[in-house]
Amino acid sequence: MSARPETPLLDQVTSPEDLKQFSDAQLTQLAHELRAETISAVSETGGHLGAGLGVVELTVALHAIFDTPRDKVIWDVGHQCYPHKILTGRRDRIRTLRMEGGLSGFTKRSESVYDPFGAAHSSTSISAALGFATARDLGGQCEGGLGDAIAVIGDGSITAGMAYEAMNNAGHLKKRLFVVLNDNDMSIAPPVGAMSEYLSRLYAGEPFQEFKAAAKGAVSLLPEPFREGAKRAKEMIKGMAVGGTLFEELGFSYVGPIDGHDMEQLLPILRTLRQRATGPVMLHIITKKGKGYAPAEGAPDKGHATAKFDVITGKQQKAPSNAPSYTSVFGKALTDLAADDPRICAVTAAMPDGTGLNLFAERYPSRCFDVAIAEQHGVTFAAALAAGGMKPFCAMYSTFLQRGYDQVVHDVAIQRLPVRFAIDRAGLVGADGATHAGSFDIAYMANLPGMVVMAAADEAELKHMVATAAAHDDGPIAFRYPRGEGVGVELPEKGEILEIGKGRMIAEGKRVALLSFGTRLEEVRKAAETLAAKGITPTIADARFAKPLDEALILDLAANHEALITIEEGAIGGFGSHVAQLLAENAVFDRGLKYRSMVLPDTFIDQASPKAMYDVAAMNAEQIETKVLDTLGITQIGEKSA
Repeated sequence: MSARPETPLLDQVTSPEDLKQFSDAQLTQLAHELRAETISAVSETGGHLGAGLGVVELTVALHAIFDTPRDKVIWDVGHQCYPHKILTGRRDRIRTLRMEGGLSGFTKRSESVYDPFGAAHSSTSISAALGFATARDLGGQCEGGLGDAIAVIGDGSITAGMAYEAMNNAGHLKKRLFVVLNDNDMSIAPPVGAMSEYLSRLYAGEPFQEFKAAAKGAVSLLPEPFREGAKRAKEMIKGMAVGGTLFEELGFSYVGPIDGHDMEQLLPILRTLRQRATGPVMLHIITKKGKGYAPAEGAPDKGHATAKFDVITGKQQKAPSNAPSYTSVFGKALTDLAADDPRICAVTAAMPDGTGLNLFAERYPSRCFDVAIAEQHGVTFAAALAAGGMKPFCAMYSTFLQRGYDQVVHDVAIQRLPVRFAIDRAGLVGADGATHAGSFDIAYMANLPGMVVMAAADEAELKHMVATAAAHDDGPIAFRYPRGEGVGVELPEKGEILEIGKGRMIAEGKRVALLSFGTRLEEVRKAAETLAAKGITPTIADARFAKPLDEALILDLAANHEALITIEEGAIGGFGSHVAQLLAENAVFDRGLKYRSMVLPDTFIDQASPKAMYDVAAMNAEQIETKVLDTLGITQIGEKSA
């Protein structure tokens, strides 16, 4: 562990109010200390580093100039909020980031009055800021009061349609609010699409240091020292025929681009905007993700997410891998299949590395599409690719696919188009907590007519399911798999095409049948071993499919066992509910079957290690064993409860 940095000014800060006593020069020094403290803290906890380092100066400037918490600073996504947390009374807990019982890695309303709106998914900040501004003007009341609303959104997040819906509405309502466009040319992956190119053109035509601000249509808002530079920039922008035109057509006064790391620019411009603005304002700042920490600046993802690391070298402390990750197994399996099938293509929403498609993109760039943070568009785009005779794999995290659900229903399922949904991060994901948990996809996919839904029990099964999806042309198909490493099973050279709707027997036993759907199978095996030592030998089966169900397998298990227990890494309403429906329709309960379903509880589970989260969910081996004993009415081995 490296020595903690010296932070004499930061040591005087217990709340943003303390920043009001500092001169501009001291605020600049405070930013240096805040950056050092952020690096030191994340080196001990791991977490999202690069985004926070890119907004250190902005964080200091916003809290120094605006009156938080009365003025609402809303951080889009929240990856960049660690410096904000340090300044808002949480420094003493900053080294508990993303730990069980510690600070969230994102903004969270229940954590602080300085977090007025929670976030962990992108592109919500402008809508939220407009809501706060409207509530203010209508006489609303909330903790801390209601003043100005400031949304801080990145150039990656602003590629999502929701941001434009909000800007369009804000321009129409003409409410006073501020949007800070934090343009660091990168979200998790480099931003893609026309909007990214548009933002780049705003400052690519002339050396950045040649002007302090561009304010097409809003030069009068700038302090006197910056007006000459703004005029030069305005002339340059006219020549490019772009400038702030798009934002101004949406009803915003556009100011920028300015250097987001230069406090001599940030502070006076923010002061002037706060004093003069009457309607919606877009302040465009240029920053560098990972700013001020060489290992982050030099990393491919600019230090987006890190494990614990050594501050001096930047070397991360990652445990050696014993098995490939599910994500990498998917990516390699799909890439291998694409070598023999030119119709296979892939779609992702700003997550090529996170979904394992980076290998596919390197090998087949013309068949891999990163649609930016636009899941709705990505799903419909994939649907039309399928309608055009291609075999699209739409690879998205479970929690992010939720944003494209209407398109899954309307554009894919109703039209029975063979889109293949590769659903990553299924189940509980650990340090990112409830916002990133893949809790609901079984339920929201399996209730759609014609949708095939699979879950891999291990990495070999995942490889089979990729092959099965590629071969499936009769309607949509989805397969889910968790974050992290596989269980270490041997991978087949080639994936096997599974029979749709057929599960597999794992072990024959008596009295109780354990029917697993997904990667809890490993915990089921552990529970069965413990139970066997106590004289109870369960039957174990792997469902493989939640839809269509293997009805013959399930009814056979029900007919030949005293009890049937299903286990899944999903919320109520998923696999277990479909099994219960089947049993009810076949009058199985009338014959006395004891049926139980182990699912994620009806609550949002806070961050912790995955094992600790599954302990909370009561779905680890010990809880499976207890469920078996309780279902059979056994309080002690050899005894039945009254």
